[in-house]
Amino acid sequence: MTRANGDRRVAVFVDYDGTITNRDTFDLLVQRAAGNQVWANLEGRLQGRTMTLRDVLAAQASLIRCTLDEADELIARESIFDPAFADFVRACEAARVPLTILSSGVAPLIERALARNGLAQVAFRANDIEVRPDGWRMRFRDDSDNGHDKAAAVREANADGFRTVYIGDGFSDFAAALEADVRFVKRGRSLEEHLRGSKVPFTAFSSFAELLPSLHQL
Repeated sequence: MTRANGDRRVAVFVDYDGTITNRDTFDLLVQRAAGNQVWANLEGRLQGRTMTLRDVLAAQASLIRCTLDEADELIARESIFDPAFADFVRACEAARVPLTILSSGVAPLIERALARNGLAQVAFRANDIEVRPDGWRMRFRDDSDNGHDKAAAVREANADGFRTVYIGDGFSDFAAALEADVRFVKRGRSLEEHLRGSKVPFTAFSSFAELLPSLHQL
């Protein structure tokens, strides 16, 4: 890997749902549990800024009443984990570039998905969950409005002298992407629209296979 920007080491941060996967797997669980209309109403309140992401996630989680095993089976069956992500991880490991997944999703489900795809070694930070028969309860990582302040991790790496790369797709990635030095954005998603409207440079992609050449130029 070249160092086009001096001797600064590179740190990569990656969103999980909708970025590594083809769809938001937590949304999949909510839609299956409560229906598309209930999900859309909560999503509309998030986009309209009448509810925080933290409050929306808590409300959505309370609608889910399956077990973790059932949730994992549904996700494995009805979502796609980008097969090129494993190559991207290996490229980062070979170049000694730290890669961390930052997610507003559910840690035990992400852990299972990574293990299923041979990536159990990948570091990640996500919310935890309490599985209850009367509805799941989110256990958020912090007190931020998002429930997990992804931007804080990017700021910390910046302060430590890293050149930071953020890869994401959605609402929970807005603040973190703005903190990063370089941004890769899933094509056709809300983060792309947000950054374009804010006149912030980014590179759009559809698969991690497209990012391998760019990784070597950071």
